[in-house]
Amino acid sequence: MAKEINRSVVVLSGWQARFELPAGKGACYSNAYLAFLHTVAYLRMLNISEESLLKLWQIEKKLLTLLHVDSIGSPTWFLDSCGLTKHKQRRLLLTNHDMGMDLRSQVLQLGLNFTQTTPELFDGREMGEDALRVLSQYLKLVSRIQEEVCAEVPLLRNAARWAGRLKP
Repeated sequence: MAKEINRSVVVLSGWQARFELPAGKGACYSNAYLAFLHTVAYLRMLNISEESLLKLWQIEKKLLTLLHVDSIGSPTWFLDSCGLTKHKQRRLLLTNHDMGMDLRSQVLQLGLNFTQTTPELFDGREMGEDALRVLSQYLKLVSRIQEEVCAEVPLLRNAARWAGRLKP
């Protein structure tokens, strides 16, 4: 995995710990898991702080939890969409989950839950859990990240051209 992502084992194990990712058994990691780590590596290469990525990760997971995406039973439910490329304007940045509509519309399909649960005393809105509020937090942070990426791209292009001089 370290060779494929071109990062040291120490860096990758740090990401696994900080992003609270389940460890694979032996060398077995799904393509989605590797796609997530590639995304983190690319964003770090584009000078996006790990703090911003961790905050975005928490917001995405909270949003998906509020929408009951976590109810499908997979231990890696938050990674299972990573690597998919269809409908990119509908996908969250890190989890790559397809929200079913363009995220900029600030509309969500609420009320999907695939598990049987006992009823809560109060519904989520009364307890302060509002998926639209969390989506708004997500959109603000992802917009800032997009601005930072746009500012970094010219420098990265110039660095890649300059690196051509270093070829043996």
